[in-house]
Amino acid sequence: MAHLSQEEKRRYSRQIIIPGIGEEGQQKLKDASVLVIGAGGLGSPAALYLAAAGVGTIGIVDSDDVEISNLQRQVLHTTADIGRPKIVSAERTIKNLNPNVNIVTYGERLTADNASRIIRDYDLVVDAVDNFQARYIVNDTCVLLRKSLVEAGVMRFGGMVMTIVPFRGPCYRCIFPDPPAPGSYLAPGEAGIIGAVPGMIGSIEALEAIKLLIGTGEPLVGRLLLFDGLDMRFTEVSAGRNPECPVCGKTARASTGA
Repeated sequence: MAHLSQEEKRRYSRQIIIPGIGEEGQQKLKDASVLVIGAGGLGSPAALYLAAAGVGTIGIVDSDDVEISNLQRQVLHTTADIGRPKIVSAERTIKNLNPNVNIVTYGERLTADNASRIIRDYDLVVDAVDNFQARYIVNDTCVLLRKSLVEAGVMRFGGMVMTIVPFRGPCYRCIFPDPPAPGSYLAPGEAGIIGAVPGMIGSIEALEAIKLLIGTGEPLVGRLLLFDGLDMRFTEVSAGRNPECPVCGKTARASTGA
């Protein structure tokens, strides 16, 4: 991409002055592409802060329309957007915030059939889905394509974030080998969520992505960051790679040449 313009240098001046970022780091963000899978509670703050930070290209994947029950937490959308595709209001909101960002929208549900096609052209993926099936598809595809992935989940007053760099730390299946059995967990609409929680966790996802793209700091690789909003506590749990993991374990590593 082109070098930073004077307008961009002014827009991102509070970042550029930070040691470890500078104009070089800001240029890395401008040249980068991030795919946000889900334009809901987590995807909204993640996409907004990635755009505000100056990530050059942001892809948004979501097949749903805006519903009134979304508005308590999904800050990309407004009351006037009810009934419209989420990708439409997401693109408009992000462009209003930062017109310099290139937005690519995918009005389709991520599946095993389309995941590689959608993910392969991006530098990094932010997972903001609300179901286990998609979560495992995203993880497996990112490992196969060797794409870094920021993974998160939220429920009620709590949340979790981890960063997956394939073959450097554990993938999602290393820690949670199999999806839970149907009926053994509450669906998002049944469990409930406080809107500020995905706001916090989605913002952490954006920060992890920014760090990875710039190449600064220590990402949450091999570490699960757990948040309990009721007690206002963060807890960190260490996790290692599973050598028998079917996605990134010894057999998979040998077959991919990793």
